[in-house]
Amino acid sequence: MVRPMSIEELPHTADVRRRIRAESREELFSLAAKAMFAVLYPGECDHHSEKTMRVDADEPEDLLWEFLSDLLYTSEVESFVVCETVVRFTESGLVATLRGEPFQREKHEGGREIKGVSLSGLTIRTTGDMMSCDIIFDI
Repeated sequence: MVRPMSIEELPHTADVRRRIRAESREELFSLAAKAMFAVLYPGECDHHSEKTMRVDADEPEDLLWEFLSDLLYTSEVESFVVCETVVRFTESGLVATLRGEPFQREKHEGGREIKGVSLSGLTIRTTGDMMSCDIIFDI
């Protein structure tokens, strides 16, 4: 039996592939962010800081890709480890509240570098009252 709201590791020849399942679009996007940050920083994370991010896109898959890509950029350029995201959708995209902390080598080392989020195969599906998507993180 598949649990609602889950992150499942799927096989992939060279990269990292995850299947996300959620009961709402907000949860789907938040879990996708959680899956990405679990690859980058598998250790503990505290909610010391809060940032707000706005992302606009026309299609749901493009919005998810832009959201994850912007999160990756924030992580790399601002050295910010995201512990939790709260997503709210708008007419043109989304606004996300990011809760996390500055990167600390001794605390956050040990993860895998993600070079980017792949658009290949990125499709958001709705089945009954569940939503799902498969995401490939290029490593």
